[in-house]
Amino acid sequence: MGEGVELVYSAELAEVNEAVRVRLRATRWWRLLRWTARGACALSVLVAGFALVSGDPAEAVLLAFLGLVAVAAAELVPWATAQSLFRLIGSQGEARAVVGEDGGRWTSRDTDTTIRWALLTRYVETPRLFVLFTDRTSGTGLAYLPKRGLADPADADRLRAILDRNTVRV
Repeated sequence: MGEGVELVYSAELAEVNEAVRVRLRATRWWRLLRWTARGACALSVLVAGFALVSGDPAEAVLLAFLGLVAVAAAELVPWATAQSLFRLIGSQGEARAVVGEDGGRWTSRDTDTTIRWALLTRYVETPRLFVLFTDRTSGTGLAYLPKRGLADPADADRLRAILDRNTVRV
């Protein structure tokens, strides 16, 4: 990997959740899923209103409930995904990431993974994280780097410079 910026950290659910949400916001299918669920909810409430006017309150309640279930299911996707990833990542204990000009290398108790910039082509910076992710043609892969894992706050600028040279900030 050569000389790079090192981060050492343990997984936190809040950070995994933030990384998943950042990644989902960068995908077209996530926006489509959310709007489809909201549209289904609006349609079911509209039909429920007609059912209520026509004198069938039980059907109206059922339709309104189904619409709310559609929205709730879509909104629970990030939470459920983060929970699942956190169980996997958190079980590995302390993680070490080294990010350099060739890509990133993540090591933990049972893993040693190297990812080149050709796969992680984009990133988003939040107040707490750098979230790296694949391009649209490679699926929805992600990696995150919590700023709290940096040894020195100045390392954030070094890491940002490496990311800006090798990936695209979204």
